[in-house]
Amino acid sequence: MKKFLLVAFAFSAGTIVYAQDATPRPSMSASASPADVEALRNQVQSLTEMVKSLQQQVKDQQAAIEKMNPSNPPLPQSPEPPATASASPNPSASPPQLFPTTDESVVASAPSAPALAAGVNANGAATGTTAFPTTDASVTTTPETVSMSGTGASSMVAPITIAGGGKNYMNISFDGLFALAGSSARDLDHIEVGDHDPQQRGFNARNIELALDGAVDPYFEGFANIVFKLSNDNETAVEVEEAFMQTTDLPFGLQLKGGQFFAAFGRLNPVHPHAWEFADAPLVHGRLLGPDGLRGVGAQISWVAPVPWYSQFIFAAQNGRGSTGFSFRNPGDNGIFFGRLTTDREARGLQDFVWIPRWENSADLSPTQVVLAGVSGAFGSNETGANSRTQIYGADLLYKWKSERAEGGFPFVKWQTEFMYRRFEAGRGIDQSFPVAETFHDWGMYSQVLWGFKKGWVAGVRGDYLHMQDSAFTDDPDRQTRSRIAADLTWYPTEFSKIRLQYNHDFLGPNNFLAGRDVDSVFLQFEFILGAHGAHKF
Repeated sequence: MKKFLLVAFAFSAGTIVYAQDATPRPSMSASASPADVEALRNQVQSLTEMVKSLQQQVKDQQAAIEKMNPSNPPLPQSPEPPATASASPNPSASPPQLFPTTDESVVASAPSAPALAAGVNANGAATGTTAFPTTDASVTTTPETVSMSGTGASSMVAPITIAGGGKNYMNISFDGLFALAGSSARDLDHIEVGDHDPQQRGFNARNIELALDGAVDPYFEGFANIVFKLSNDNETAVEVEEAFMQTTDLPFGLQLKGGQFFAAFGRLNPVHPHAWEFADAPLVHGRLLGPDGLRGVGAQISWVAPVPWYSQFIFAAQNGRGSTGFSFRNPGDNGIFFGRLTTDREARGLQDFVWIPRWENSADLSPTQVVLAGVSGAFGSNETGANSRTQIYGADLLYKWKSERAEGGFPFVKWQTEFMYRRFEAGRGIDQSFPVAETFHDWGMYSQVLWGFKKGWVAGVRGDYLHMQDSAFTDDPDRQTRSRIAADLTWYPTEFSKIRLQYNHDFLGPNNFLAGRDVDSVFLQFEFILGAHGAHKF
């Protein structure tokens, strides 16, 4: 019936056109009588009324069809096709690819990912709102610091997108860091001061990391780093290195963070071991902040000051308990730390937290040079006495030069140095069994220079010095003054892999209980990365 009406409509329209063409004009032959003209006009009027009637029947028929089958789309009211996404697809256009099926589509950046639902952008925010940062670099740097690094966005941080209700995504990466070690010392685990350093002759797997990060909602983003490591007996240990959430768009340059995270103390402490520029931690870092670095459960607030240069204030509070609070509420090994029995008590109040302030400033000396300086502190109680306290102070300096004709960030020269001082009140112990309380004044520093002389190739040298005050009452092997010189050569075939060769020479000085000695060590380190791993702080 619908087709019949459309045909009738077309036939009637043609008849009208023919009738209109047949209407006499002044230029026609005068043989046409007024009666003939009037008759033609009556026919035109009759046909016009018929067309209107047919159009009304078509509308009525369309409404009846929609009532019988509401899922069918309505007939177009205009002969012109609508210029919207709901119009019929062009037969020559290829259908959109729903799921990535090639390597390129997996590692492509977020803007090239499949579109989300209307009104939502790739970060899960409403269309038209400002996108919030989702990588380490965007969180821990400001636009000024990003411009200072001069590296721009790396293809290494392109996200692997996992749908989460069409609004959220999560980056997943896996990092494997291994080392082959040789040393003149049989007790390499006592020579190396970091828990993620090579710990034995032969092969080592001390840092295998699973990293996750992504947008939680328009207000927060989350990060997690789960580390697996193998002991010298090939037993697997798992640790939650970091797991925290932080705000994305607070006013006045503020940002809040909460969870388990590395303290913003100095340059090296917040950096994960796979991003270190040497295979092992500096001596002062391992002995004063601890083999695992200074990290713990807590909260942090940071503020970027509204000044012409980059200036940021950071203030954090953490539990400071366990081995990751090494110089603070650390029960030690088997209840012994620095030769004292430890209390291993619960927090009594705010005085037992570790308070960690930092202030850092950066400025561009020229278009190719940048300098960043910072001061840090960490203050809290320790477990060697009922009222024992620890204070750690730090200062750091970073200078970087990059050629105006740099390709992929090369060539460059980077100099970094850190100084730390610790005042440690060692108490008598839980049962007063140790007769003497001591206050140790320990300090140290390291300074390193990196030269990226060719794209993918970096040579470095580092000098370490650690002064540990002698104790007249304990033979703790950690209380030994020592120094080190290290040199390495690193090759980055791509940003997803690296191979590093490093040589160390350690000088261990004598004290009241330990003899001095020299140790030579060689490390061959190799690493690979799978997936999207965010860039670390500049």
